This record gives sequence, C-alpha cells and structure tokens, in this order.
Amino acid sequence: MTFTVDSAIFVLSVLLIVGVATTKFSSRLGLPSLVLFIGVGMLASQYIYFDNAKITQLVGILALIVILFEGGMQTKWKSMRTVLPAAASLATIGVLLTTVGIGVVAKFVLDLSWLEGMLFGAIVGSTDAAAVFAVLGNKNIKQNITSTLEAESGTNDPMAVFLTVTFISLIQAEAGSIWSLIGSFFWQMGLGLVLGLIIGRISVWAINKINLDSSGLYPVLAMGFAIFTYAFTTAVGASGLLAVYVMAVLLGNMDLTYRHSIFRFNEGFAWMMQICMFILLGLLVFPNQLREVIWQGLLLAVVLMFVARPIGVYISLLTSQFNAKEKLFISWAGLRGAVPIVLATYPLLAGIDNADLLFNVVFFVVLLSALFQGATLTPFAEKLQLVGPKTVQVPHSLELVSIGKTNTEIIEIVIEPGTKIDGEELKNVELPTDTLITAVIRGERVITPRGDTLIQGGDVLYVLVSKFKREKIKAMFREK
Repeated sequence: MTFTVDSAIFVLSVLLIVGVATTKFSSRLGLPSLVLFIGVGMLASQYIYFDNAKITQLVGILALIVILFEGGMQTKWKSMRTVLPAAASLATIGVLLTTVGIGVVAKFVLDLSWLEGMLFGAIVGSTDAAAVFAVLGNKNIKQNITSTLEAESGTNDPMAVFLTVTFISLIQAEAGSIWSLIGSFFWQMGLGLVLGLIIGRISVWAINKINLDSSGLYPVLAMGFAIFTYAFTTAVGASGLLAVYVMAVLLGNMDLTYRHSIFRFNEGFAWMMQICMFILLGLLVFPNQLREVIWQGLLLAVVLMFVARPIGVYISLLTSQFNAKEKLFISWAGLRGAVPIVLATYPLLAGIDNADLLFNVVFFVVLLSALFQGATLTPFAEKLQLVGPKTVQVPHSLELVSIGKTNTEIIEIVIEPGTKIDGEELKNVELPTDTLITAVIRGERVITPRGDTLIQGGDVLYVLVSKFKREKIKAMFREK
C-alpha cells in the first residue's frame, strides 16, 4: 500500500482513536491494554506493509523514556525506600538468573548457539515498566508489593539493555575481557544513578525558578529535561533509562510549580506513546511468521513464567522480608511488554544470524505473558489474600492557569493531624499579605472557605500564594 503524507496522517489518526477505544474493552475484559494495542497493530499489518526496525527502535526508546518518566514521577519515595534493596536485587540478580535460566532452554528449543541462547534470555529477562505501571496502577494490591514491582520494572531495563548489547558484542567478537565488561556495568549503572540525581536537582530548580509565559510550557520543560537526561547520560556511556527513572522519582517527590499540570500532561503523553509504540510493534510482526514458532514460543513462555522467573525471584529475595505467598505473587507479576520487543530489534539492526527467529519468538512470548499473567493478576492476588485497603486519593485538584507572566500560584497543602492549624477556625489563622485559601477539600467534599470554617487534620487546602512565599506558607501550615 502506497502512502501519501495525508493518507499516512489519516491512518495515524484512526490508529490512535482505535487504540484509545480499546482501553474500554481491555478494562472490561480484564486484559492489559497493551495486548489490544498490539492486536490493532497486527490487524493493521494485513493492509499496511511495515518492516523498518530502526524507526520502531527509535519510537520504542522515546516511548520508554516517556513511560519511565511518568511512572517515576508517580512513585512515592516514602513507599519505595523500604523496598529498594529487594527491588534492586530483582533488577540485577533476578534479571541475570532469569536470563541464564531461559537462555539455556532457548539454546536447545530454538537450536541456537550458547551465546544466541543467552541473547534471547537477556532480551526477555526484564519486566516491562509500561505493562507493570498500567496493570498495577488501578489495582488494590498491597503497597509494599506494588512498590517493589514498580521499582523493579523501572530499574531493571538498564540491566537487560547491558546484557543484550554485551551478548551481541560477544557474538560479533567485539567484546573485551570479562573485567572490562564488569567495569562497564558498574560505570553504566553508577554514573546513570549519579547523573539522574544531578539533572533531577537541576530540573527542579529550573522549573521552580523560571517564570514562563504560560503554564502549559512547564510540562513541556519537564519532558524536555527527561529526554535530555537520557540523551546526555547515554552520550557519556552510562545508562540513560536508569538516569531518567531516578530523575523522575526525584521530581515527583519534590515541590514543583504547576505540579498537577505536569502530572496530567505526562499521563496523557505516556498513554499516547504507549499506543503508538505497541501498535508500531504489532505492525512490525508478520502473523504468518508467528505461526511457524507457535510450539517453541509456547514452551519458552511456560518456562519463563513458571520456572525461570520464579527461580530468579526466590533466589534474589532470599534475605528479604517477603513471605512465600508474596514471593509467589511477585514471580507471577513479572509482566513482559515493550522492552523485550524493542530489545529484539537490536539483533535485527546488528545483522545477527537468527535475528528474525529471535524477534518472532520474543514477540510470541511477550504476547502470552501479557495475556495470561496480566489478565490473572488481580484474581491471583485476591486468592493469595494480598489485596490491601483502598488508597484514598484527593478527588479534586485546583491550579492557577497562567495566560501570561505571573508571580502567584495555587499550592496544595495536606494538613497533618497535630499541627498548629489543626482545629483552628480560618479567621484565627494569620496569613501573609496577598495569600488566600481558595478551597478546602475534606473527603470527597469541596468546602468554600469562610471565617468560621474549622480546619481538621487530613484536610487538603488550596492556597493562592506568591511564588516567593510558597516555602514560608508550607512551613507555617506544617508547624507543630
């Protein structure tokens, strides 16, 4: 099918609309939306010929940056801090053990060399941030388990990328000694972590200090910093994906101007990139080639889900506080998604023998993982009694939308029980000049502030304040 520019834009618009519409079906069917997005792409591949792995890889990496940035900003450091050792162990030791386990089986099932078998294992060794964030985001699974899985999926991509690139180099006889590979690993991870923290700090300072003409520019600035973080970190030979996630976690747990605008923009942009990426990945695969690897893909998917992943989880969590049921669930929640498919384009572009076979089997394994594990995640958690109390979220948000330069903004302050203002009437609260409480959120009610309004612990106040007084106001409301 030959495309003009206009017809290509028309097809893109239709695919986006259909992609959004499928999210309604995915929630009703209990399936991860990525399965239906890929299905749309595979259906479209019957009418559109697309085999450009380079464009797919480019779009895939950009999408991963956006998804990791959005997921990182949603991560609460207070929850993540307690599970960080376990998540780090899963993201390194767990990925390595899974790689070796599934790689050994792939060598015999697919009739590959040992290095090609390990390459397959490296490609499917990591869980996928897009899949995990999407599936766990609206579920009611215990907080420590959810935090562990999200932190693992956000930090294990660099390990998978490192292993994939390393095995490709070994196959092409371009890799150095074992010591140089170990040194390269620590350089990539260590420098990626440091640069993520440094650029994150710079980003927070810039977003809060700069006075832009429109509030709509702040989310664009934040996203620009995220993409820059990846590009700069990768340019110096470190892990760009790790740096993006670390930078995003830092931003998400700091006070930011136009915070809600940035979060909402990221959420919508991440969804759009997910739709584009998964549909494009669906376009890249040819269904008739998948039929040729059905039994191999099915066998490897079963081994990955029931053997390789559990071995990696149980060994890497030997010293953790998780009990047997929690480890079993973490094993089952190792969803595969975009990352393995994007990594499967690396051998294609490197011209590795059996690259097409690897791509098709990886695609098949990912599809089965997302389909069966994603669909059964919530029922399995309920069966294991790992569903916790629902997280209460503020049902309203309020921001001052800037249509020109302004030095004022609306900030959100949660009143902690036992603070000085807890139990006070608003008329008794001495506010600085040009500061106004615009709304009080109590539970699901919006209360119009009056002089006799009684402030209670747990209330959320929206305060109109000068940018130069925001820290002073926050300190005042948090005073014990």
